[in-house]
Amino acid sequence: MIDDTFELYDLRVEVVAPDGARNLCNARAGDWFEVRGEMLHFPPGQGFSLYSLAALLPLLPAKQRATDPNDWMSTDAEVACPDPHCPTRFRITRLGKRVFRHGDTTAVPLPDLP
Repeated sequence: MIDDTFELYDLRVEVVAPDGARNLCNARAGDWFEVRGEMLHFPPGQGFSLYSLAALLPLLPAKQRATDPNDWMSTDAEVACPDPHCPTRFRITRLGKRVFRHGDTTAVPLPDLP
């Protein structure tokens, strides 16, 4: 039997903003959400800007995967708000790893390996 497991990091995305800053994306410092597998988890009653989320989404799957220690994806953790006039940043932190099975995540079988 072939081991079809792989690991992804769980992530936390937290709003970081200078004290007293006017956050144009309506984010509040300390707001957060987590990425677990393919699911986004928000605290009850907390919203998140659609435009900020749209800017973050392309980075999250890459941040979930193991990367070389010298890769910028391994070292850079903060992403600027997509509004160029907003001082808000979004800090992406890798949490623990989660194990998945290929067969549980896709209908496409693994190729037969020699």
